[in-house]
Amino acid sequence: MNIFNEGKPQDIAHVLSAKDKRVALQQAIFTKYPIGTLVDINLNIPGPIKNNCYLEKLFRFGISQLEKKWQNMEYSYRLVSSLDEDTGCENFYILDLPAKVVKKSTVDFEDNTSLGRLFDADVLVKNQAAAISRKDLGERPRRCFLCNRPAKECSRSRRHSVVEMQDYISRLYEKYVK
Repeated sequence: MNIFNEGKPQDIAHVLSAKDKRVALQQAIFTKYPIGTLVDINLNIPGPIKNNCYLEKLFRFGISQLEKKWQNMEYSYRLVSSLDEDTGCENFYILDLPAKVVKKSTVDFEDNTSLGRLFDADVLVKNQAAAISRKDLGERPRRCFLCNRPAKECSRSRRHSVVEMQDYISRLYEKYVK
């Protein structure tokens, strides 16, 4: 099964427009919740198809894993906005916890759950120039879901084809979501 046979192909203009929309939404959230820690979470999807019914299910399944993790840790969180666009699904949460505590939970989710490596969870604080990074916590860089090398290294060198990555994601869908 290839879950990427459906969907509206996205180009760089669509992706950049979605990024502008995301930043505007983050700012609006910070206006309403100026002292909270914001988690902006989406899927890292290679290739031109960024969303379809299969990727939406994959997203919801992974999100349920993250929310269960937070519930088990007794973290109070609020889903304050969500997007379901051709460029992908995205949830925005506010937590009343220190940003580094929240980032530690999202790193644990990304590294230690069945679908976590497909997700990108940015942890942001109002008036801070950049998202809290793994490096800020002394954590190792995000790992490639195919070969376990640093993901940025594989991405920069284009070590894996889009087809290889999509096949892997399709197999995850069949294993965990279907």
